[in-house]
Amino acid sequence: MSKRFLFILAAIVIVFGGLLVFNKRETNTPTENGGKETAELTQHKLEGSSGVVLIEYGDFQCPSCGQYHPLLKELKQKYKGKVTFQFRHYPLVEIHQNALVSARAAEAAAMQGKFWEMHDMLFENQTSWSDSTNPTPIFEGYAEKLGLDMDKFRTDIKSEQTNDIVQADRAEARRLGYQSTPTFELNGQKIDNPASLDAFTKLLDDAIKQKQNQ
Repeated sequence: MSKRFLFILAAIVIVFGGLLVFNKRETNTPTENGGKETAELTQHKLEGSSGVVLIEYGDFQCPSCGQYHPLLKELKQKYKGKVTFQFRHYPLVEIHQNALVSARAAEAAAMQGKFWEMHDMLFENQTSWSDSTNPTPIFEGYAEKLGLDMDKFRTDIKSEQTNDIVQADRAEARRLGYQSTPTFELNGQKIDNPASLDAFTKLLDDAIKQKQNQ
């Protein structure tokens, strides 16, 4: 067997082995913020029976999301038990320095069954922490008010698992081509953001009627 043949064979083995390693890495690809896109998407829902589902892709530091929060809170009360409301994370880390850590705070609370309570606290106190250089102590204060196990909260807010969960939602929003927050999906279709409570109410009422007529 010639040395030339052995050299070519060795080169083929090296290249093939490199492809295997590359493919193995690609099955668990980190996002640019360190999360893994293989994590499952969040399922934070307030369930309704009509079959109508409204999903918000939101950023807790986003001023527009903060402005929509009171409107959505009113809708959740009005359509309680009828419409399913769901929230998914889309932290705009490029422009909001505390978007990621606030999402992680919400997920850390979710691990103790308090996602929606933390969700509301973050939005309703947005101006208190959005410009902070270290908002974590503020979030710990919210966690204490919610009666959370503080040792667990402090561990979970920093954990890789929590980051992976947030990054999975973020990766899904980017895959769908969403570029801003809040972005809403109604029954699986992206909608233009309604400008008022009345406009949002009409959308939901029409969606409910459509479901009833199917």
